[in-house]
Amino acid sequence: MSEAQSITDISSSVRELTAFQQNILVILSEEPMYGLAIKRDLESYYGTEVNHGRLYPNLDDLVESGLVTKSELDKRTNQYELTDDGYDAVLDRLGWIFSKFVTDESRANRLLDLVEEEL
Repeated sequence: MSEAQSITDISSSVRELTAFQQNILVILSEEPMYGLAIKRDLESYYGTEVNHGRLYPNLDDLVESGLVTKSELDKRTNQYELTDDGYDAVLDRLGWIFSKFVTDESRANRLLDLVEEEL
């Protein structure tokens, strides 16, 4: 498989992720985290409880798809980390969102202001 085919396959499968899975990738783009820390960030974003039965199967799917790695911190705690493909998936999603949102200079400046606030 050529590199171009590989990137296309990854982009295609990434674009079929649920919003919940995409949000997990965004959270992990900040730093590697254990499951309960991811759960807390999601609950903060959604403003409601996130059940373990929803979180962990989605994390397992992301691991299986190669977007996230899972390692053992101790016998009870796993750490999750974005892979290079996971990082590319987040960038792909942001690029698509920006391409739709930025319709004029005013909107572009609003995005630049958001980025500058984070720096």
